[in-house]
Amino acid sequence: MKLNRALAGLVAFALPSLALAGVPKDLPLPTGTPTANEIADQVYFVNHFYAFRNYAIKDSRDSITVLVLRTGGGGVTSNTLSRYLNNEYPADSDINAKDLAIFHSGKLRGTGMLIVDYTDDARSQSYSIWLPAIRKIRRFAQPAHDDAWGGSDFTFGDVTLRKPFHETHELLGTETFDDCLGAMANVEVRNLSTPPEPACEHKGKEVYKLKSTTKFENWWYDDRISYVDTKTFADYRTEYFKNGEKIKVIDRHWISMGQPDPRAQSWGYWYGTTLGTGHETWAVIPQDVVEVDADIPESFWSESTLERIRR
Repeated sequence: MKLNRALAGLVAFALPSLALAGVPKDLPLPTGTPTANEIADQVYFVNHFYAFRNYAIKDSRDSITVLVLRTGGGGVTSNTLSRYLNNEYPADSDINAKDLAIFHSGKLRGTGMLIVDYTDDARSQSYSIWLPAIRKIRRFAQPAHDDAWGGSDFTFGDVTLRKPFHETHELLGTETFDDCLGAMANVEVRNLSTPPEPACEHKGKEVYKLKSTTKFENWWYDDRISYVDTKTFADYRTEYFKNGEKIKVIDRHWISMGQPDPRAQSWGYWYGTTLGTGHETWAVIPQDVVEVDADIPESFWSESTLERIRR
């Protein structure tokens, strides 16, 4: 179980027994000023790339996505990975989306995982993992929302599991986002020879200030405040609070894909820090490895693909 959790935690990203209404993949843009719940749905739409049939973060000879972890003491580790997300399933299918990730460096080199998200939000996601050391697939249930994602400052709730109905939402108004996004300083790791500068492109944009309060009891945070672009619904910053004290910040650098739907956005990077420990996480996604609406057969998202991964 410990091995499975550790491996699962490096991939992005207890429900009641009745069916729960999720965010539809054909969610339209709101007309007029949206409500807090509508904003939360739109943020979920953007983060799960529902504007695309599929979204891929590939690997190439010269570029790859890098996940950098830095402890409060300054120790740094990194991993590289590729990811393929498929949203192209009909409305009457029991499958909502599939997500396949492959690791290309470190101790997990050659490890792959396939995640299946179901249309019924009351149904747990399924996880299949390819273990290259034993050349076998292991299957297990979805992790807990508060499990750390690969030892990072991101939880599985942050990355993939949290849905709008897990929280209550309140719109605190609109304001101007007046800051550059966070980024890790003085990074020297393999596969990231030129780390990006802190993203300042979003400074000066109008954002909704959305407060979301968890419905889980005795949770690691009480509420969080997200700063959401009023045009694209990209969430630039999320601040987490416990007993009125800010405990964690996650910044997301979003890049427009130039499509008619303003919600067609891609990640440039995620930066997170836990304020009590000084721990930092930086996931950097070069844009030359991003591909959307590619001609990939649905059969790619299968355990057969996992079994063909080379170490």
